[in-house]
Amino acid sequence: MFLPVIIYYAVFSYAPMYGIVLAFKKYEIKKGILGSPWIGLKYFERFFSGYNCWNLIKNTLGISLYSFLVGFPLAIIFALLLHYLTIGKLKKVVQMVSYAPYFISTVVICNMLVLFMTPDTGIFNILLTKLGQESVSFLSVPQYFKSIYVWSGVWQSMGWNAIIYLSALKGVDPGLHESAIIDGASKLKRIIYIDLPSINSTIIMLMIMTLGSIMNVGFEKVYLLQNDLNFSASDVISTYTYRVGLQQADFGYSTAIGLFNTMINLVFLIGSNALSRKATGESLW
Repeated sequence: MFLPVIIYYAVFSYAPMYGIVLAFKKYEIKKGILGSPWIGLKYFERFFSGYNCWNLIKNTLGISLYSFLVGFPLAIIFALLLHYLTIGKLKKVVQMVSYAPYFISTVVICNMLVLFMTPDTGIFNILLTKLGQESVSFLSVPQYFKSIYVWSGVWQSMGWNAIIYLSALKGVDPGLHESAIIDGASKLKRIIYIDLPSINSTIIMLMIMTLGSIMNVGFEKVYLLQNDLNFSASDVISTYTYRVGLQQADFGYSTAIGLFNTMINLVFLIGSNALSRKATGESLW
């Protein structure tokens, strides 16, 4: 039973790792990976000396940290609100409505955003004009790109991300709440002193895993919302890797950039795990 799983990961996850050596070679198709000459850290030097290197890093970190600081706590808050919602039918409706956007494809979500933010006919600009304001081409303004990306992501994934917290809240001992109610504790105090400490380990595990992929900004969504006018704010490492790797066929250089991105994620993962273990005693390993 385990053999198909082992073969799958061996072929599609571990075997391709050998391709990392392309980051240190001048790849030539005729010579292949083994025959291509070594060039050391030349690609890394090229990336860090490039005119757009730090802008790519700034945009990638900016979007990722913004998403984390907004999306991570909102999923917990939403789960707590659902947990304390006592009207059964309303709770099911809210759950269904909040989960549904997660199953909409990224392409459809991006097309919806483009339609909603069209200067003349988009719903947001219709509302602005009704309020006496001028219409705005939101996707053409670089300053708005990060907020559009992050808050649309919150709308799409908040309900789905809350599921694991709801499951953890189901495991909280009801006796603790009964004792707190007898002592006159409000819902807010019960959340602070019972619920949050009870799901603390779940929160920490998910936080560590989220920080471990902090540099993995969703390529598809960024690429589909990207245009010449918002390019300065929307160009991230994943879109740059796509351009130089697939469009320009510079495989070694794109591999080097991807390796750098992965190493940053690894540093965040190890660092957040170590800090969590030292501060709370909870960690992945």
